[in-house]
Amino acid sequence: MNLLALDTSTDTLSIAVRKGGADMLERSAPGGAHSSTALIPLIRDMMAEAGMAFDDLDLIAFGRGPGSFTGLRTACSVAQGLAFGARQGAGVPVLPVDSLLAVAEQARAEHGVTQVLAVLDARMDEVYAGAYFWRDSLWQSLGDYQLAAPEDVVAPAGFTVAGNAQSAYGERLAPDARHVRALPTAGAMLRLAPSLIAAGLAVPAKDALPLYIRDKVAQTTAEREQARLAAAQAASSQPSGHQPR
Repeated sequence: MNLLALDTSTDTLSIAVRKGGADMLERSAPGGAHSSTALIPLIRDMMAEAGMAFDDLDLIAFGRGPGSFTGLRTACSVAQGLAFGARQGAGVPVLPVDSLLAVAEQARAEHGVTQVLAVLDARMDEVYAGAYFWRDSLWQSLGDYQLAAPEDVVAPAGFTVAGNAQSAYGERLAPDARHVRALPTAGAMLRLAPSLIAAGLAVPAKDALPLYIRDKVAQTTAEREQARLAAAQAASSQPSGHQPR
């Protein structure tokens, strides 16, 4: 298969392409605010380097989260747009890949670990966490994802903590566990792709969605105004001389 993968869920932008059975090409670059402007030019450059046109693609994988809200929306929208336009408009499927699973796979590739507590910095003094173990050449999840304070994240016995949250929280995060650094790379997503495709997780481009564990990081202007009006209305409804408790 001819595959393209991209991830902008962290401060590092990652892209990987594979043409048929050829070796994978992988690049990383500064992400964050740079992702929206740098992503498509880098994809074009890498596709050209691999000798592939967008009409040659069979599938596009992207990091669906959890991670940076803006980064997740960027990756999803770019993956959808490219998937809709591929094959002369006939389109190709999209494979949403969990970012924490990609962290586990990258930790396995870089550090040889097969029991991983994947952690990503969620900002706001919290981390995203998910535990995985490698069995029969597949990753299996050990429970649901967490969004928690660093002190509340517990590494199962024998598990290695892998991700990018350690630099932000230090000894506050699972101090008794082994730690390694690993990111949700596009290369990890391409290595995961065959088993995820076989599991039926590829979807039409219109059905691709980011994964937000934290639903809200800020209120919209309309929501703030609505809250202000509700508070004013509640205050005006208090009887004269009554002090709310």
